[in-house]
Amino acid sequence: LLIDWHNYGWTILSSVRGPRHPLVYIAKLYECLFGRLGDHNLTVTHAMARQLRKPPYNIRGPMTAVHDRPAEIFKPMWWGKARQDVLERVLPAEQRELVPSIVEGTTKLIVSSTSWTPDENFGILLDALVAYAADPVSEETPVLAVITGKGPQKEMYLRQIEELTGSGQLPNVRIVTAFLPFEDYAKLLACADLGVCLHMSSSGVDLPMKVVDMFGAGLPVVAYCGYESFGELVKEGVNGRGFESYGELAIILRTLLSPEGSGELEVLRKGAVREGRRRWDEEWDEKVAKIMGFAA
Repeated sequence: LLIDWHNYGWTILSSVRGPRHPLVYIAKLYECLFGRLGDHNLTVTHAMARQLRKPPYNIRGPMTAVHDRPAEIFKPMWWGKARQDVLERVLPAEQRELVPSIVEGTTKLIVSSTSWTPDENFGILLDALVAYAADPVSEETPVLAVITGKGPQKEMYLRQIEELTGSGQLPNVRIVTAFLPFEDYAKLLACADLGVCLHMSSSGVDLPMKVVDMFGAGLPVVAYCGYESFGELVKEGVNGRGFESYGELAIILRTLLSPEGSGELEVLRKGAVREGRRRWDEEWDEKVAKIMGFAA
């Protein structure tokens, strides 16, 4: 019996139902008891492997950390005409006038994928963009922020974006939403200047797949970093930057998107490309295939 631990069901349920809900207690008991029955355990991070050795899990069997890696569909894109063609196809029609300036680098394109749920606080990004818009750097470097995904809080935040735009609090910043086919989403990531991840780990020891995908597309990332396993994926100053508040995110955006920050942004992009080179089949062959008897 091989158990693949990607996160804990009870912590996810707790974030929705609350920690005192009876179903949370039952789910935790179920995972803690039956999780000990595996012949081998795969964990998504080393931090999770360490945690599973301790109470309340107390797993004593063999354990291997297997990090998520990007699918082949996520690839860096050569800039120029290919980038322009993709942007003209995938951006909302009313934003396509910005394509030439995005390609030239005078307008920066940031992309964030969110589930529009409380565990991904979109308000952090919205407040950071308001702060960016109030800074003189936004006059030099306007921003188009494309937010992808569906979820229960989407309409609430769309109303906030409309109010902020209408009241003049987002000059030089445009925020649009999109729900794209998988192939177009992968190409949009490859065309962007910066990715933003708002994932707040329910367990503290999982990792966001969306960051893995961004690295696969060669996209540097700024991500919420307030959990233990963050450093196993995002290396500060190498392939991305971490933040815990909207103020910290606003400072990072001003730094990386300004003309003076182009050198640092390019360093992070090269780091993202390096991180994304290792693909899932390599991770599988090296760590899992031998466990399952599929490789010598």
